[in-house]
Amino acid sequence: MTAPRERDRTFHVLHTTEYVYSEPVVASIHRAVLAMRDTPRQKVRYSRLAVEPEPSGLVTRSDYFGNNLTRFSVDTAQTFLRVDAESEVVVCQEPAPAISGSIGLASLGRRLREARTPEDLSALEFVFDSRYVPRSEPLAAYAEAGFAGGTGFLAGVAALMRRIHLEFKYDATVTEVSTPVEEVLARKEGVCQDFAHLMIGCLRSLDIPARYVSGYLVPLPGVVGYQASHAWVSVYAPGAGWIDFDPTNDVMPAGGHITVGWGRDYGDVSPLRGVMLGGGEHTVHVDVSVEDGDSHLV
Repeated sequence: MTAPRERDRTFHVLHTTEYVYSEPVVASIHRAVLAMRDTPRQKVRYSRLAVEPEPSGLVTRSDYFGNNLTRFSVDTAQTFLRVDAESEVVVCQEPAPAISGSIGLASLGRRLREARTPEDLSALEFVFDSRYVPRSEPLAAYAEAGFAGGTGFLAGVAALMRRIHLEFKYDATVTEVSTPVEEVLARKEGVCQDFAHLMIGCLRSLDIPARYVSGYLVPLPGVVGYQASHAWVSVYAPGAGWIDFDPTNDVMPAGGHITVGWGRDYGDVSPLRGVMLGGGEHTVHVDVSVEDGDSHLV
């Protein structure tokens, strides 16, 4: 990797997940998307995963979307599981891409229907339904106002982001992973995952390719969601590539977001999940810390 530029910043991230079981787990198999990936805006210096009790068969490979997917098993009796994901990453501090002058929604549709480039073709799969994000008429209706007239479609995306930020309340107690997107739309409450799913559903319902991005936030005054994993949205613009939008904070990421991976929705990039034999009830604790150089930010 080349030396960081003056406008780049280096972050150290530690993501700790600990499960405590009421009864011993005889054996377990797990899947983690916790090792960061390189992107045009960030370069990973190192990424390490430590598991306790000692795992067997720990293997990291690229998944379908190019994320770093780790699989491991624990074959001994266990009363707890602790997974520490530690990374150091250099993040570019350049401004977010300009959205003025983008093609209109109708022109975007024609471009994608006539897709010929590998980039356009690969983006098409992010227009369809996924497990947690179905397309629907109510979602399309909610989004349409921002795309009226001759508005460039990226300006419409930004308007949708802003509307979700203004109209929805951040509340970690009202939703779960499985909460339907249309229920989030009706309640107007949720967390970053819900707002990302909602925005993706709205965009896909208008035939705009949109994907789910998982990562972390650099903690700054007024920023919501940095205490744990964060989620935002990436939209495909022909000729420009993928452009990020964060509806929870009404910002276009420009150095304050650290990417772990992306997929169709949360199900593709959930940080940690698994299957176990035994265990009874369990409690889980997640802690995320982000350090900027020698200054501890969290």
